[in-house]
Amino acid sequence: MITLKEVAERCNVSATTVSNVINGKAKTSEETKNRILQVIKETGYEPNTVAKGLRIKRTRSIAIVAEDIAQFTSPTIIESIMETCEKMNYRVVVHNLRLYDRWQDTWYGQDDEYHSVLDPVIKDIMAAQIDGIIYLAGHARIIKSLNSTSSKIPIVMCYAYSESPSIPSVVIDDEKSAYDVVSYLIRNGHERIGFIGGRMDNIHTAQRLLGYQKALYERGLLFDPKLVYYGDWSRESGYDGAKALVPQGVTALFGISDLMTGGIYDYLEEKDITIGKDISVVGFDNESISAFFRPQLTTTSLPLRQIGQKAAELLLEKLENGEEKGDISLKPEVYKFPCSLRTRKSVSKR
Repeated sequence: MITLKEVAERCNVSATTVSNVINGKAKTSEETKNRILQVIKETGYEPNTVAKGLRIKRTRSIAIVAEDIAQFTSPTIIESIMETCEKMNYRVVVHNLRLYDRWQDTWYGQDDEYHSVLDPVIKDIMAAQIDGIIYLAGHARIIKSLNSTSSKIPIVMCYAYSESPSIPSVVIDDEKSAYDVVSYLIRNGHERIGFIGGRMDNIHTAQRLLGYQKALYERGLLFDPKLVYYGDWSRESGYDGAKALVPQGVTALFGISDLMTGGIYDYLEEKDITIGKDISVVGFDNESISAFFRPQLTTTSLPLRQIGQKAAELLLEKLENGEEKGDISLKPEVYKFPCSLRTRKSVSKR
């Protein structure tokens, strides 16, 4: 690679003059400026942005630390973050922790294993003088691991919650989204609605259950805890949930993930119960498989692009405008985006 000094030698000018021309600060003749630009074009010279960043303590680069890019929510969020940052001339480096690939669902609460992967990545980011971090979680939970790091570098939490008042969080509005789904079922005449959730201690499950309860309450329907089944997000647990709830006379089933809803379909097909006629079914996530269910599944579309864009905008605002320490709230800011309902053919009126 040709260096700035070599460009200067070819043009018979100082390196400072070449640098000024590149940065639009040239105090030289038009002829000299054009000669420098021509040599840059001919040689393919590119400024060393990393070296420049080290000098000015800014590299115009951010890091996305993803818990696992194989999680179905991660690729769209990452694309949106990158698009937003590139419009502001920021480079994006993606670090994939591969937590689910390494340990499936067994790493939750395993601090030693978690930090053995996370800490070297944070160390590399700090050494590279990256300007800011967007931490992209695989599912919503409260994350404390970056609290001490936030005093050294701006951070935004994406798809999870932070405890630090200096780290804003951008998440799905699970409660509002579930409320909309259940309200749609009630408007179609359903009053006895089964809820098939994920793990009981999961934030997504808890908040979607709140939305379910709120929709019932606002329409004068009693909440029946016997119509709630807790699974583990798998297709098998959707099957088991339907098996437990259908005999209780439900007219509709709400599977809070499309994957679990696939298990609901399995059970109902096995029992010759016609979806969209004998019983109604709704899902959550609008994964690509949901349009291929028969009948096509009514579900919710996750606001992944909006979440990625907002996370990037928050970080870039911090980097471009700075942050007044006295203005930081005692509580972390949380930005919630509701899902949008996708009505298809799995719900019928009663």
